[in-house]
Amino acid sequence: MKKQRKTTTKKKTSTKRSLGKYKSGLELDSAKLLRESGLEFDYEGIEYVLVDGFKYEGVYHKMTPKGKQMTDKSFKSVFPIKYTPDFVAKDGSWIIETKGFNRSHHDFPMRWKLFLKFLSDKGGELPMLFICKNKSQVEDAIQIIKANGKRP
Repeated sequence: MKKQRKTTTKKKTSTKRSLGKYKSGLELDSAKLLRESGLEFDYEGIEYVLVDGFKYEGVYHKMTPKGKQMTDKSFKSVFPIKYTPDFVAKDGSWIIETKGFNRSHHDFPMRWKLFLKFLSDKGGELPMLFICKNKSQVEDAIQIIKANGKRP
């Protein structure tokens, strides 16, 4: 006779509901710290298109996640690659991205490099960039932002 597993409720779902619009506790803490410091920001308010979408005009077959069959994706549209930073200064002078512990960020390093290239190619004044993995690093980023002040 097989043992029956006890079903448990997922903590993530209830935690996510209690955080409001923020996706993680680190994002919530970061927003509180930014507000307390007097820095004006938008939360996930700007989406950057790093690589435009396009239509692949050739033959293209792709594996399926669960099945053993290949799927024909020939002549289909390919979605653009986009990036939405967590916190962006109202004046665009700084960007804070929070990345707590999460194993599913396998595509983030490449997306981040594309974002750096996008900003560099765009020209003009570059924002200060921060990738923070804990509350202490967010506090450090705020101190650096305040020490550098607003740029002319």
